[in-house]
Amino acid sequence: MPLATTLRLLAKARGLSPADIATAIPRAGVATVSAWLQGDKLPGKEQLDALARTFGVPAGALLGELASTLDPSRTKGEHDLLAAYRALNTKQQGALLEVARSMQPAVAKPARRRGR
Repeated sequence: MPLATTLRLLAKARGLSPADIATAIPRAGVATVSAWLQGDKLPGKEQLDALARTFGVPAGALLGELASTLDPSRTKGEHDLLAAYRALNTKQQGALLEVARSMQPAVAKPARRRGR
């Protein structure tokens, strides 16, 4: 899930406006916080730490989302699939993995050479 989405969800869950968040973050005004929430800008390490404290979550969780946001090899579909997977319970995740694996093309095993 993109960092901006995570930040928006956390803000909504805690009833915090961009102005509320900005007062808790060093060197961040309302416009900057709004840009983070929209995904137009990314917070720095110090701001991520302050965001984590503000939302009451581990900083590592936000850093993980930031790394995901910055991963250029992932397509939007991959991000969406991962977000959907994470929203499932353990049993549903297992079922989804089983379906995905069944859709993969069979990998042919190399032919064995017979010794003469």
